[in-house]
Amino acid sequence: MDSHSPTDTRAPLDKPQPLLLIVSPVRNEGAHIVRVAHALAAQSSPPARWVVIDDSSSDDTVAQLRALREKLPFLTLVHAPPQASSARDRLARAVEIRNFNLALSHADSLPYTHVMKLDGDVELPPDYVRLLLERFAEDPHLGLAGGVLVEPQRDGTLQPIGIPRHHVHGALKCWTRPCLTAIGGVSERLGWDTIDETYARMRGFHTYSFTDLVCIHHRPLASADGALRGHARHGECAYIVHYGLLWVALRALKVALRRPVGLSGVAFLFGYVRAAARRVPRVPDPAYRAFTRRELRGRMLRAAGVAR
Repeated sequence: MDSHSPTDTRAPLDKPQPLLLIVSPVRNEGAHIVRVAHALAAQSSPPARWVVIDDSSSDDTVAQLRALREKLPFLTLVHAPPQASSARDRLARAVEIRNFNLALSHADSLPYTHVMKLDGDVELPPDYVRLLLERFAEDPHLGLAGGVLVEPQRDGTLQPIGIPRHHVHGALKCWTRPCLTAIGGVSERLGWDTIDETYARMRGFHTYSFTDLVCIHHRPLASADGALRGHARHGECAYIVHYGLLWVALRALKVALRRPVGLSGVAFLFGYVRAAARRVPRVPDPAYRAFTRRELRGRMLRAAGVAR
């Protein structure tokens, strides 16, 4: 009988147990961080370690984290050095992802198998970690994955944030360690959460968002420094990662459905055009550019029913 037949319940002895490291760069998340922490504490498979790096919060975020640290043995609180950029341009200057990389250095001694970026306003369902790690185990080529987000509305409903299956929200990305190594880590620049997954696919890894892993995003997407400014920043990202004008125009039509309706799409398109006019530096790798354009062409052809 095959030793891995359904009747054999023994686990392979040479398969390492997954160890998940979660890193949360936070700033002024006092309204949400306790909810996020309680959701992690309630996980059926809690993380091996949760490193929260605070970026000079001016509210009670740090006080709440210090109180939580006494109840959560896997929580580590670190402080980012003061940044020179203003509060308004922190996302545009990739301060958050710079702090993410800084926090990783505090966990170098941990033999983690997966690393996840979790924003300080995202609440995970109780089985999220267990199910996500199971998905990685089921697909050895899966290098980057995550769930999907819903946002609370004024009428009490939860509104899903539409996302392509190949894309993973930057708010809850999870990489395998081999994938993160293969792509050379995460770029400290605007557009990092598209650049990383594009390089992952270039290196032969799958990237995927699982629609059954639903998480609550308690602060509206792209609203940290104003909704319109956030949409314009996403438009600039599209320019940086070599998305073509046709794709951007079609994307702007979808973005226009978000609040404020109409103006959101205009802001997205404006961000792209402004970046082109300013000649904002794009990803310089010719192989990346060719791969991205080939992927976009294939997706648009499939969407039009021309190709599978």
